[in-house]
Amino acid sequence: MERKFILSCGSTVDLLYKDCAARDIPVIFYTYVVEGKEYIDDMGRDPQALPRFYEMLKEGHLPHTSQVNTQSYIDFFDGLLQKGDVLHIAFGTGLSSSAVNAKAAAEEVAARHPERRIRVVDSLAASSGYGLLVDMVADLRDNGATLDEAADWAEKNKLNINHQFFSTDLTHLRRNGRVSGAAALLGTVLGICPIMHLNADGRIIAYDKVRGKGNAVKETLRVMTERAQNGTQYDGRCYICHSNSLDTAQRLSDAILQTFPNVKNVRICDIGTIIGSHTGQGTVALFFYGKDRSEFVGDT
Repeated sequence: MERKFILSCGSTVDLLYKDCAARDIPVIFYTYVVEGKEYIDDMGRDPQALPRFYEMLKEGHLPHTSQVNTQSYIDFFDGLLQKGDVLHIAFGTGLSSSAVNAKAAAEEVAARHPERRIRVVDSLAASSGYGLLVDMVADLRDNGATLDEAADWAEKNKLNINHQFFSTDLTHLRRNGRVSGAAALLGTVLGICPIMHLNADGRIIAYDKVRGKGNAVKETLRVMTERAQNGTQYDGRCYICHSNSLDTAQRLSDAILQTFPNVKNVRICDIGTIIGSHTGQGTVALFFYGKDRSEFVGDT
């Protein structure tokens, strides 16, 4: 079926670049800086990039990230609009102002291409939850949806993408103010894992805590049984991503496949360098379609 628009996204979808390329989804790349040197959020193109990143974290280096600026979006959109109409799903404003820059750029380039249309959707999502939303919109595109039909669906359904996180390393959560220094120290000694979700504003909120990875997996699974569409009969997409914690991610995946008989596959991805700059190592995140996150408004 003929596609009626171009779908694009940012590298913070935390999917492999080859998978985005295979689905014909152009990507604008974020960057981070360590010790004055800039690196690209690689999305798996260089197999050594992510291990090198986590080695830098182990050595105590603190990466600094920045939003994609308006001019970078202008250049990106200008190239796409020469080929067709564009729907860009942007990294959520709860974690970055890039979507604001994307919308400003879209207004400017639209004036240069009056024969084309461009819409920008603020995903209010992050990491592979952002990726899950983009994948679902790509399905609509491939099934013949118009630009407006796909964009309107994304706006209506984006808060149904549930994001559940837990972490076994509190260093970066302390740095980002999610936990206090004293709590981080005590949590590390006792093996405390903060339980987090993404609220309706697109911000990561630590709202509970458990002791040990096993209990963190159990609690995350419990939340999915309560919030997934149709409960344990859920049959939609299920993504897990992790920051250098494959064993724990696999443990969660196995538990999901045992609990949700209609989930035939759990996609396990790496947390990329931009999200990983803020979570550090030891984070595992689960993403699925379910109850609207609007109930988390005002969550702090």
